[in-house]
Amino acid sequence: MSVPFVHLHCHTDYSLLDGACEITQLMKLAERQEMPAIAITDHGNLFGAVQFYNEGQARGVKPIIGCEVYVSQKGHKTRDASDRYNHLTLLCENQQGYRNLIDLVSTGYLEGFYYKPRIDKDLLASHSQGLICLSGCLRGDLNEALIDKGYEEGRRLAYTYLDMFGKDNFYLEVQDHGLDADKKVLPLLFRLSQETGIPLVATNDAHYLTQEDAHAHDALLCIQTGKTLSEPNRMRFSTQEFHVKSQEEMLRTFDGNAAPLTRTWEIAEQCNLRIERVKDPFPAFEVPSEHTADTYFEWAARQGFDKRRGRLEALAAQGSLKHELAEYEERLDHEIRVIQQMKFSGYFLIVWDFIRFARSKNVPVGPGRGSAAGSLVAYAMQITDIDPLYYGLLFERFLNPERVSLPDIDIDFCMNRRGEVIQYVTEKYGREQVAQIITFNTLAAKAAIKDVGRVMDMPYADVDRLTKLVPN
Repeated sequence: MSVPFVHLHCHTDYSLLDGACEITQLMKLAERQEMPAIAITDHGNLFGAVQFYNEGQARGVKPIIGCEVYVSQKGHKTRDASDRYNHLTLLCENQQGYRNLIDLVSTGYLEGFYYKPRIDKDLLASHSQGLICLSGCLRGDLNEALIDKGYEEGRRLAYTYLDMFGKDNFYLEVQDHGLDADKKVLPLLFRLSQETGIPLVATNDAHYLTQEDAHAHDALLCIQTGKTLSEPNRMRFSTQEFHVKSQEEMLRTFDGNAAPLTRTWEIAEQCNLRIERVKDPFPAFEVPSEHTADTYFEWAARQGFDKRRGRLEALAAQGSLKHELAEYEERLDHEIRVIQQMKFSGYFLIVWDFIRFARSKNVPVGPGRGSAAGSLVAYAMQITDIDPLYYGLLFERFLNPERVSLPDIDIDFCMNRRGEVIQYVTEKYGREQVAQIITFNTLAAKAAIKDVGRVMDMPYADVDRLTKLVPN
């Protein structure tokens, strides 16, 4: 078989506590198996999209960005336990598709979250441009209809999706993990393809890398659901076929029928998304007409230092200042030059401005933490309240022209009034310039041992002894 097979349905570890394909390891596997491309289709999110894209580009494996979305049957704003949701696989064909998928996923979280981030078919219809749709796994509404409601209902749904995405962008997704339901639905999907002309595409619902990882993945599901491996009535995958199969394994799975496999490469060639780094990610800070961003930043830093000078001189008079004022001035000059050279003047002005706003409204502001506490400029501009020279903190840990990275100033606002600061920057710079970030908790070695020990019903004393063997 000369045409390569491409996995178009993969769950990375960003399908939280469900997918066990760590992105770097997944790309290494794709590289070893000489896969020309591979897709990411995490449950309801795009958390791993940029990392996946960058890792694929670095390894010469074409990254296809997608998502297995949750589609509400009654409407994404319905908050009703009787409303079921189905799965649907979406892949980005181009930039427009990527933007539409971002809109769909964001709407799922902001408007449709009820246990899961849900969208609905009206949203799909209005965001279908640039997206390739695969009909989904056994939890897809088309497969459920074929099994539970009859062939004609499945046929009707197939035409609905065909109208929505167009004849070149909708495929009937076929999977065979050795489940009884697979045996029921596969003949119906093959018949549906033959009668409607909608092409079949073969995928494997990959949740872990190799077949040997199935047991570890089972333990991961127990961590997610709070169960133990010994419990009979728990969520589990019934077979050990949910891994990233080789082309040969996929051919055997489909009894040598190569057509649905070769179609994966056609889809991969159709997907040509480029994710470019934003060259200037900071919004423009409006400065007085007689200034540029660099000169106004320098003015603000020196004005701020002059305000701090009185305290420093008082400490020097008491013999409590560890460094001469001349050292402070030399350090200030150096930091200003580096910040201007790295083109971060505007960033400092933005942070300086919203902290000034917070203080003017008596919103409590923390003294500063993290590497930004090593900046004398941040101290001078009252972004932080920590004298870096007094505490021996290094500016180079925060900004280093030899290791260019974006600055990161950690700021703590009063939790009850931080919304006022967010509203201020949103109104000043525009909604499209403001975003809140997410934090992912990962299972470190000790936490993983404790969780796995619990799901394996190991005595606590044994688990505790094992965790103490792991160095901090």
